[in-house]
Amino acid sequence: MLVAVSLIECFFLLTVSAAQTIQVDITPAHVTNRFVPNETLGAGVDRIPAAAIDKDLLEPVLKQVFASGWQPVTYRQNTELAIEAWHWNPQGTWSDPAGKGYFTGSATPTETIRYSYGYSLPHRGTTRNDGTDNAGFSRLTDGDLNTYWKSNPYLAQRFTGESDALHSQWVILDLTQNQQVDSIRIAWAQPYATRYVVQYWTGDDPIKAQTKGVWETFPHGEVTAGNGGTETIRLSDNPSPIRFVRILMTESSNTCDSHQPADAKLDDPRNCVGYAIRELYLGTTTADGDFHDILRHTADQEQTATYASSVDPWHEPSDLLSTKQAQVGFDLFYTSGVTRGLPAMIPVALLYDTPDNAAAEIEYLKKRNYPISYVEMGEESDGQFMVPEDYGALYLQWATALHRIDPKLKLGGPSFQGVNKDIEVWPDANGKVSWLGRFLDYLKQHGRMNDLAFFSFEHYPYDGCKTPWGTLYDEPDLVNHIMQVWREDGVPLNVPMFITESNLSPAASETYMDMFAGVWLADYIGSFLNSGGNGVYFFHYLPLQMEHGCNDSPGTFGMFTVDANYQIQQPLSQFFVAQLINLEWVQPGAGEHLVFPAKSDIDDGAGHALVTAYAVKRPDDQWSVMAVNRDQLNAHRMRLVFQDQATQATNFFSGAVDVSTFGKNQYQWHPAETQFLAHSEHSGEQPVIAITKGKADPDGPVLHTRQTGEKDAWYDLPAASVVVFRGKLVR
Repeated sequence: MLVAVSLIECFFLLTVSAAQTIQVDITPAHVTNRFVPNETLGAGVDRIPAAAIDKDLLEPVLKQVFASGWQPVTYRQNTELAIEAWHWNPQGTWSDPAGKGYFTGSATPTETIRYSYGYSLPHRGTTRNDGTDNAGFSRLTDGDLNTYWKSNPYLAQRFTGESDALHSQWVILDLTQNQQVDSIRIAWAQPYATRYVVQYWTGDDPIKAQTKGVWETFPHGEVTAGNGGTETIRLSDNPSPIRFVRILMTESSNTCDSHQPADAKLDDPRNCVGYAIRELYLGTTTADGDFHDILRHTADQEQTATYASSVDPWHEPSDLLSTKQAQVGFDLFYTSGVTRGLPAMIPVALLYDTPDNAAAEIEYLKKRNYPISYVEMGEESDGQFMVPEDYGALYLQWATALHRIDPKLKLGGPSFQGVNKDIEVWPDANGKVSWLGRFLDYLKQHGRMNDLAFFSFEHYPYDGCKTPWGTLYDEPDLVNHIMQVWREDGVPLNVPMFITESNLSPAASETYMDMFAGVWLADYIGSFLNSGGNGVYFFHYLPLQMEHGCNDSPGTFGMFTVDANYQIQQPLSQFFVAQLINLEWVQPGAGEHLVFPAKSDIDDGAGHALVTAYAVKRPDDQWSVMAVNRDQLNAHRMRLVFQDQATQATNFFSGAVDVSTFGKNQYQWHPAETQFLAHSEHSGEQPVIAITKGKADPDGPVLHTRQTGEKDAWYDLPAASVVVFRGKLVR
């Protein structure tokens, strides 16, 4: 009986031990990645309030920002999200001597560029997209026949060298619900479409679910000899319930727009290609021949919403609507110290700009001897509803112009929005729907794959309004899956992958200040590197004011709270976890790190790992394991085992093990108190306001301890924590 009890006890002890282990696979052949911290672990700087530029890019603030440990910087280009042309240099020349048209910034360094601005586009055809929010309006339903939408001239045959039919342009009307339709009236501007079709969508939403339906041409919706002017077309014999209508244009009159009248001396081919529409009307025609319009024509967001395939970047000085927010001027960006002297990733505007302006930007930076690591081509083309072949046509024109300045420039994109699945578009002639797959096909067909030196995308995995604690379990699979999708779409293995902008969600909330955000950040960075990622940029690097966030919850994308003068008040959870990642887990600097697989065997009983782990071999010969305890309530004690599966040798930490802990005992966020307003007391005030500010208490710092590593050592993981264990193995 004594033997039986002993065996049971041994079995119990072995079971406990096996269920409380982080195992690191140190087999040399199983290395999952190699990276250098000062090239790989970075942060992003975006368009921000001018007051923030003035206060943030100063030594006292930057010193605290740098304490997070992030290294290289990517300069985020926000003006394209707002459908604006970017004057990266306020000084430059206009294509029209009258001081308007297509702007090219000066490549000659003179005065210091402190700010740069976006100019709204007067020929805009999209009411709203994923960048403009609810600002601005489309000229297609603004009720003004003196304004018009015009497509991007750089997508016309004159510039692409390809038939206009290969880059068909389109506009879409969204009626928000099914309405009876049998007729359309198009008030064309110059140039107009001589060949086009009018279609309706058979599914729910052709913008958000592009493969869940098809475009059907109305029975009388094909026009093969359009004459411009105002055309009223009876699309069908009887009205039908329709929500979305598209005009697909494949052949242009190539007549000149209002910017190049017949008696003008200006000779700019961009004025005489593409398509232009003054106003759209949709509805029914009665038996007496009268047309009855059902659209709402207003110069605001209440207009009948429209979408457009592209926009002409023509504009004039009066289109600068505000200077309260700005892109950081390149001279201030490089001389303030925010780049730490490291090469920076620089964007060029592409969707709403010209190749000449992009080339002048790079020429300017080179004349200033500012170091450039990579050049990102445009911003979130998928969120601007651009089809991949159109982006590809612009990409190649811009690449040609930029490589004339410097053939060694490393160009890439397309800076996808933060999605968790493949981006799909209306099928092409071969039925292919993958946006990325078709873009890569376009480069291959033109023999230009070498112009893609890197592939970039953003990562915002969660809906900001829906972040229960359990969503943390999803992150490793989300980032690993989307990277696998991009490779399956055709991104070559030798083309590095960069996440050039990332955080929890595109919508801020107090979740960003909670411990939730810190735990997520550790899992995200570790998973990305373990999956073979080549560069990742935290967003947003510079401190910002609280924003009105999701669920009326105030939040910030930054790592700090600040006062009204942008002086830092408190570091937040992501600041401390950034320190763990950049200063404890990895060895700061230019040394190569090797990433090895690691995992724990603690789960929640439903298949979710409660503890995740990420292991690196550092250049200082130390092994470093970042353990993430995603269990919100329970601490865990773990053993750390290192095993070479090729030799079956097992190893352990030996001697001093440095332990850096960040959990609930180091940080707790206490939310703001809010109050509901039945009616705003002040113009533009939100319906829910914060009456007290949130704060962290305790608010760090990271706890540093040391213990002795040995075969039977246990390592503690507090509830909801990130812990880094670092030391050397038994030799």
